[in-house]
Amino acid sequence: FQLYGYCYQDSNDIPDTLTTITELGSPLEMIQLLQTSWEDRFRICLSLVRLLHYLAHSPLGSVTLLDFRPRQFVIVDGELKVTDLDDASIEESSCTSNSDCFMEFPARNFTLPCSVEGRCQNMNEKRNLYNAYRFFFTYLLPHSAPSSLRPLLDKIVNATGNSIKLGNAKYPFLVRLPSLSVNSEFTQKCVKSANTKYKRVPAAFIPDENYRCWPSYHHKGCLLSVFDVNEAIEICDSYSQCKAFVLTNQTTWTGRQLVFFKMASNHIMPDPDKITYVKVT
Repeated sequence: FQLYGYCYQDSNDIPDTLTTITELGSPLEMIQLLQTSWEDRFRICLSLVRLLHYLAHSPLGSVTLLDFRPRQFVIVDGELKVTDLDDASIEESSCTSNSDCFMEFPARNFTLPCSVEGRCQNMNEKRNLYNAYRFFFTYLLPHSAPSSLRPLLDKIVNATGNSIKLGNAKYPFLVRLPSLSVNSEFTQKCVKSANTKYKRVPAAFIPDENYRCWPSYHHKGCLLSVFDVNEAIEICDSYSQCKAFVLTNQTTWTGRQLVFFKMASNHIMPDPDKITYVKVT
């Protein structure tokens, strides 16, 4: 979380009160997040991966967030950031045997090894990782993901939930998750050959003829992201009401192109920044 400034002051007879000025973020609402596009949720998970890595290797040592629930986080420009550090701790639990390194969660329990130094090995890091799995990854990653990515995402989520038992294999998803691009070969593999023909109309736009779809980047129309024209054709073919689509010059944060899908093409207007494709009947 970005700190812009702070000051010490006495407040209500309490000496050395610290006041901080930080950036403004939006509260994290899980139900609202599940209604956003998969790309946006994928971006949040990537920012959480970076946060986990930082907490594990911070200048203060390994930091654990004892309260990892969504209410402790905010969204700033599409990125997940932790805002409440009152429950952060850098103390690794002391132990005399492995039984002292017992970690209890609502669904699962784990026992970590006790090191020769008398500390539970990587307990802070493992606690953060499992909490990230149970509060975030298990909901945000698989839900409405591209069909070609689902098998790999399932493996990543399952490996994250089991990573506490994997010894030195830390962050099994860390290498794979950032390398997953929604413009990658995985996305291209799911694009089927289209049987329907489309007429290309350059420098043209259809202002009306909207219909709603889910998930959409536009609440009054069907605005989705695509890798290329072939994927747009496949999407249009999958909707019975889709008779045309418009390629815009706008892209998502991953570089995928935004496309409006339309119910008809009766009214086409000139627009130098767009290209319209009309289904040939």
